[in-house]
Amino acid sequence: MNIVSVKKGYDLNLSGAPASNLESLSRPAQVGFHPDRIPFIKPRLRVKEGESVQAGNPLIEDKRNPQVTFPAPGSGKVSRISFGPRRVITEIVIELDPAESSATFPAFSPEKLAVVDRPELVKAILAGSVWSFFRELPFKDIPHPETIPPLIIVSLGSAAPFHPQPEVYLAGREDDFEYGVEILNKLTDRLLVTAPHGGIGNARIDRLTTHQVQGEYPAGDPATVLYHTKRSAQENRGWYINGPDLLTLAGFLRNGIYPVERVVAVGGPRSTSGRHIMTRAGVPLADLVGKMETAGLRLLAGGVFNGYSAGHDSYLGFYETALTLMPAGELKEILGFIRPGYRKPSHSRAFLSVFNKHPKVLECDMNGEDRACINCGYCPRVCPVDILPQFTFKAVAADEIEEALSLGLLDCVECGLCSFVCPAKIEIADILKKAKEVYAKEIA
Repeated sequence: MNIVSVKKGYDLNLSGAPASNLESLSRPAQVGFHPDRIPFIKPRLRVKEGESVQAGNPLIEDKRNPQVTFPAPGSGKVSRISFGPRRVITEIVIELDPAESSATFPAFSPEKLAVVDRPELVKAILAGSVWSFFRELPFKDIPHPETIPPLIIVSLGSAAPFHPQPEVYLAGREDDFEYGVEILNKLTDRLLVTAPHGGIGNARIDRLTTHQVQGEYPAGDPATVLYHTKRSAQENRGWYINGPDLLTLAGFLRNGIYPVERVVAVGGPRSTSGRHIMTRAGVPLADLVGKMETAGLRLLAGGVFNGYSAGHDSYLGFYETALTLMPAGELKEILGFIRPGYRKPSHSRAFLSVFNKHPKVLECDMNGEDRACINCGYCPRVCPVDILPQFTFKAVAADEIEEALSLGLLDCVECGLCSFVCPAKIEIADILKKAKEVYAKEIA
């Protein structure tokens, strides 16, 4: 067993973590798909309003490579296709049939998988619209099917707050996980299966784990693991797939049907009871929120620091398995500038919360306004890949992209910690992420 020790990061210690119990959510009346939340792709519709689809049928294709498609999260009628500026597809809504049927594809028994060659396996994954679960570093784009990855990383936990716990979503899915590992071994010569330090307490899963990751958030992030384990420059183009997505991929190939079930973690300071929910892909966020009061409530889909704010009438994104319920941050704190901040989460020692070891309540207030960089040195202290965020973002701002690259721009894991700890309220993580996207498009 290899131990990956990540020295930098930050223990967020936030309240509202989801409990390990798993609840089931009733079947929604409709499901949705948001193409605009998938970076880099250029979506082209494969369906029309009023058309009937089955779960697993392709909804859109990527114009850059039409082989790469995205599956319908349910069976029924396409009731709405919404467009944003410049006719960007923002939402596809499917009214579910009372008795759903799924599109069927050739199934691969374990014996068939053992003898299938790589081209045939890739073709089957593409046909089922599940190739898009693979992501390629450093840009987190969908890899080209004809490329062979130098390695694939399976992430079973990144220490991100309010995300699904691997011991919950893997329970009872050991067969699918083992099958998924066999799939990946067909696609690459180097497979890294990463789990939190100490394992997850499941003997069958722990047996397949190649690396245990020790450290604070975001130690288990695939890009962080790659930085600390890569053996050559070629591995900078490694792929990764998250544990829940590997289960979906495995379930599809084993049974020839696109699995719509998903385990979603719902937590955060405004959650009445943080929990894991067994639901389905594209579930309405309103169903996950339930009957709780929505006034002053902000929904963050996909993560506190690297997710996005979602509307109450939207749907869970294709890659998302977490929903965080946050205070909207619209209330002014009376005499806040003289309060000691005993309950405020902060990296700075300016607040008394440095002495408070209990979980803190995270909110959306900035507790200040934008200021110039003060060269405090907080951001490099928490950067898990040892870049100098304060100098890198300044190079980006000065349009010195070569200097930004030399400082490690492409190593950025987009964890968001540099923005969180910045006392000047500079959105460093967002600046670096957008710079990476621009550079990716320039070299494409």
